[in-house]
Amino acid sequence: MMQLMRDTMKIRLFFLLLTSLKGAYAVNFTDCFINFRNNANQTLNAFGLVNATGGNVANSSSEILTAVGFTYDACLSQCGSGTQKPNWANISQQFSAWLLPYLALISHLPFGARHRVDNLMSAILTIGSPLLVGYSMILTILNARWISRRFENVSFPNAKHAVRILISLQQTPLKITNEDSLLSSLIVLPENDDWWPKIADSLDYTLTWSIASATSIAWVTVTYLLAFIGSISDVSGNLNSNGQGAGSIWLWLIPIVIGWLQLSPKCDYVRIKRAMDNADAMAFVATYHGVIKASDLSERRAISIDSTLEHSSSPDESLTPPIYNYARAIPWSRSAEDVFDAFLMASNNSRMHRPVRTGDIWKNAGGKNVIESSNRSGNPSEVNAYCRLPRYAAPRYGVRSPWASGIFFRMFMASLLSIALQWATTGAAVLVVYFTPTMGLGCRSLGYILYGALATMVWAMLVTSSVISHYIYLYSARSSWSPFFSITMRLAKVVSNLLRWSGKFLATVNAVWLITASMLQFADVYDNCYCNSSVLGRGVQHAYNIVMTDNLDLGLTETAWWGGLALACSTCVGFVFFMSLWIDLVPT
Repeated sequence: MMQLMRDTMKIRLFFLLLTSLKGAYAVNFTDCFINFRNNANQTLNAFGLVNATGGNVANSSSEILTAVGFTYDACLSQCGSGTQKPNWANISQQFSAWLLPYLALISHLPFGARHRVDNLMSAILTIGSPLLVGYSMILTILNARWISRRFENVSFPNAKHAVRILISLQQTPLKITNEDSLLSSLIVLPENDDWWPKIADSLDYTLTWSIASATSIAWVTVTYLLAFIGSISDVSGNLNSNGQGAGSIWLWLIPIVIGWLQLSPKCDYVRIKRAMDNADAMAFVATYHGVIKASDLSERRAISIDSTLEHSSSPDESLTPPIYNYARAIPWSRSAEDVFDAFLMASNNSRMHRPVRTGDIWKNAGGKNVIESSNRSGNPSEVNAYCRLPRYAAPRYGVRSPWASGIFFRMFMASLLSIALQWATTGAAVLVVYFTPTMGLGCRSLGYILYGALATMVWAMLVTSSVISHYIYLYSARSSWSPFFSITMRLAKVVSNLLRWSGKFLATVNAVWLITASMLQFADVYDNCYCNSSVLGRGVQHAYNIVMTDNLDLGLTETAWWGGLALACSTCVGFVFFMSLWIDLVPT
């Protein structure tokens, strides 16, 4: 308990330091230390001086002159609590090398929302939680592979078009209904054979690699490597303001942009809505008076992205930027599996040579793999029975599992890879600054750890919110609830909303913090007695500030920098590699 209180006090001191900075950059730590060491040499009093390992220096002239730093208390007494005077040329150089390329690369993320504020929020969520955007992307790929594999054994007209459509609609609030036999008619009736290829082709557009995007990725990569080489060749130069950690913690952006470019998500709402509206004019439905256009029956459609007719499980489900796939993945999987189940049942019936109309005989004049149109006609009850779908109820009201098969395993795999990407890049940044003299947990490393922790919290809160929202949505159509169940559902909805709002707020704070933390380091704001002495990790009594680094053995620091590079780059390459392996069945 005492240790926890001490750690809490250290963190409070850290934040107190940040808020109490007066902006007076008046300290030159090199001059301050040299004056202190010269005075100690004259008086032969080495109290407060330390060697490279933080050990005390003997009271002899030869030992005093070899001192490379002083204790935290000595630093405060001799130099005060101010910060190093900034070098604006160095700030500009560090910003241009380590941060500016990443900020420019953000423009290559996929957006496509109806409102600009939603596009802005998607960018903020991406910066505030790389884990969340990685999770959404990997889950999108895994869901596409899952539904593609499920349709592999379906041999019914338009099945191939169906899987393309379902995958293309992952960035929309996909709604499936069989009210008035809409879905079963869409699948079974030969009159709808033009609807499936029409909408599949309309959605088959790609926004993938371009010269601009490839050049931007190459620019960021080359800039990072050149900046790293420049830093590693002169480790002691600008040691405290070096942007090595800042460059590493942003490295996740490269595989994320590459992934979205490869996946080419269909997230342009206007274009998708136009494609759906144009194709809906070609949809037909079976009635007891013959086949009629679905538009003559009602405004509802078997496959729809219109959330005005049926509310989404979560408000984020209606936002088309692909980072919001975390909110759509569960309901999309359930809807996609409903369509698959209907196709599978129709396929099994056709393989058994069972026509839709009761009492008819299977006609096979067209050949072995051709299903005659006469075998696919019938009234609403017959087409529903052929797909084994209820007539008046949407599939979510049926006696089915609320969760699509394998959804939690796919969520687990997406989480695993995304956590690896998040914490490999964050860990690389922490590794770089942790082993930079004075070694130990300090302001810089705590700032990066805080960013990673908040990013993880944002992901956990928003994903949990999506799970709760889906559960509430599934049971919202119950006609009668017990008082206890009703109260539970209302409380669950409140919790879901609070998690979603809090997650977005934390993401905004974290995005601002990431940029701010980088600029604080470039501007030497961390270059003060408290931060340079690693008081957070070492404690006030054992903290010390290494000032003279010219003749210092920085082999361990250099090794840590190489290790950070290897950790971040290998994880990013591995992330892209696994993503490329899994994307083979995703139509682009």
